[in-house]
Amino acid sequence: MTIEISTLSNGLRVATDRQDAVESVSLGAWIGVGARHEGADVNGVAHLLEHMVFKGTEKRSSFDIAEEIEAVGGQLNAYTSRENTAFYAKVLKDDVPLALDTVADILQKPLFDEDELKKERHVVLQEIGQANDTPDDIVFDHFQETAFRSQALGRPVLGRGDIVSRLSSEDLRSYLSGNYGSDTMVVCASGNVDHRTFVTLAEEQFGNLGKVNLGPLPQSEYTGGEFRENRDLEQVHLLLGFKGAEFAGDDYYAANVLSTLFGGGMSSRLFQEIREKRGLVYTIYSFVSSFMDNGLFGIYAGTGEQEVSELVPVVSDMLMELSSSVTEEEIVRARTQLKASILMGRESTGVRCEQLAQQLMIFDRAIPVEETVAKIDAVDVGMVQDFAQQFLKSPITLAAMGPLGNLENREQLQKRFVA
Repeated sequence: MTIEISTLSNGLRVATDRQDAVESVSLGAWIGVGARHEGADVNGVAHLLEHMVFKGTEKRSSFDIAEEIEAVGGQLNAYTSRENTAFYAKVLKDDVPLALDTVADILQKPLFDEDELKKERHVVLQEIGQANDTPDDIVFDHFQETAFRSQALGRPVLGRGDIVSRLSSEDLRSYLSGNYGSDTMVVCASGNVDHRTFVTLAEEQFGNLGKVNLGPLPQSEYTGGEFRENRDLEQVHLLLGFKGAEFAGDDYYAANVLSTLFGGGMSSRLFQEIREKRGLVYTIYSFVSSFMDNGLFGIYAGTGEQEVSELVPVVSDMLMELSSSVTEEEIVRARTQLKASILMGRESTGVRCEQLAQQLMIFDRAIPVEETVAKIDAVDVGMVQDFAQQFLKSPITLAAMGPLGNLENREQLQKRFVA
């Protein structure tokens, strides 16, 4: 195993995954907080913060931040999710000190200039507007919010326009100081990197970062529910979901195997029956969304106004069949697909770096790829069918946008899952 992990004196974990056969290094800081850790009155502050740290620090202008990395052919980026936020770079091996210095700088010494904040608020509001204009995108936010109604886990990552428009520099500083600390952050690198050298650099850049002593994770409870929005669209964008599996749950791998065989590719049941045989959709797939203490199993379909009346009963019947009709051949194919995806991903320094960071945040350790493969191989027909029986007993989440005159309501749909 090429992974090494050290802990700095302030508690910050620093990890590397060495790959001598490449010339580049992917590195970054992952923070175990996201939209779920915001107060309802500042929903969107985590995402706005992600934007604003690139707008200037005590020693770099926004142009300097971009120009210095790009001048060495590198890339610098970030993202915010519901449970974590990441700031990462990819550079040639000799430019690791510059990249790590830049990441450390933007996270610890952002200016949050008022003029820049005014402009960036407008940019984020445009991003929210663009998402609202993209039904096959925004319907997932409505799905999440409906599944976890009135909870932190259900709030949109981008935030709400009326809240974002009034977020202040003080809101950003308060969120940063209260959530970004040595006990909520991991610094990782993957590629042609020496562990000792990288730890020394991390100590120089992050050694003075204090702890924040984050409180307990806001609890979540899957509720299910219904969201419908009639829009003048060419298609109905439909999401149907159930309670899924959390990251550390016993059924996590069974859920992923089931999702793969049911709707994970062109050979899956959904694709073959709904698109190839019946021609009811252009796009249909199933997915698993896992979180620290909860999860979702869902199906997305884009279909026509008339076709939706046939689509829903067929998908419902196919779901009901999952608890008794899964074959060994399907299991073997799905396991192989999952393993291939994981092993092919390991050819990317960026993927390996992120996987390492996520494992440290979720499981508090690095997980050997052999262990993951073994857990996938251990999934059998009984485990998959047991998971299907389990999630089908949970309340349904229905989210739909478009011309919905032919779409039955949630109560009618729920009756289809009563044995």
